[in-house]
Amino acid sequence: MTWSSSMSSGYSSLEDDSEEFYFTAKTSFKRTPWKGPRGQQDVEKERDPLSYLSKEETKEKIQLYNSEVTDKLRMTLNSTGIYTGFIKVQMELRRPITVRTRTNAHSNSNETAFYMPKDNINILHISSTNTVREVIEALLKKFLVADNPAKFALYKRCQKEDQVYLCRLSDREHPLYLRLVAGPSLETLGFVLREHETGDVMWGAFSLPELQNFLRILDKEEEEQRQSLRRRYASYKEKLEEALSGARKPG
Repeated sequence: MTWSSSMSSGYSSLEDDSEEFYFTAKTSFKRTPWKGPRGQQDVEKERDPLSYLSKEETKEKIQLYNSEVTDKLRMTLNSTGIYTGFIKVQMELRRPITVRTRTNAHSNSNETAFYMPKDNINILHISSTNTVREVIEALLKKFLVADNPAKFALYKRCQKEDQVYLCRLSDREHPLYLRLVAGPSLETLGFVLREHETGDVMWGAFSLPELQNFLRILDKEEEEQRQSLRRRYASYKEKLEEALSGARKPG
């Protein structure tokens, strides 16, 4: 399957005639039952230290952030204290993804597996309330990816003193807050979408055909390793026999 140029870049021009030049992650607002007044300890316990700023602090941070932006991707603070903005996410997917394709509006969608172009970068328009899990779901929805979002994780990439660090974000963290605090520089902070590491793979998120395919791949790789070892030791054996044969001949 060939990835179209508009998707391969992951960027949408701010000067396009289309009104929707970016993909907006949805936020769900659920009514929670009132449980009576909470004590100060309860408030401090529930407050997320990674996503809390006062309204004045947020306003100052956004003004500073926008003054440093060079690509027009600014943040906007509304009257409720929620702010919106853009994040760039680099796609580093090593395994093939399953994409829903449709030839026309009246036909049924088909699923095609292929590899995402390496280092694909995408821009998402999100709010300060959007979580890491919602960002992952929005990225997959943008490209019609049929795979379970639980297969993927969002990482933050930081650079300190010529060292690059990659840290997995928890599902409840807020990427736009991290972007605001770090500033617009991608060298200071970048976001990367990857599959879960092998030890963290949620195997229950895969379908039975996918798991069976993984087993076939592992069996094939195992057999290839066996054949490689056999060839290697056969070569060693041949050389040893030649050396022994030469040593036995009278001088």
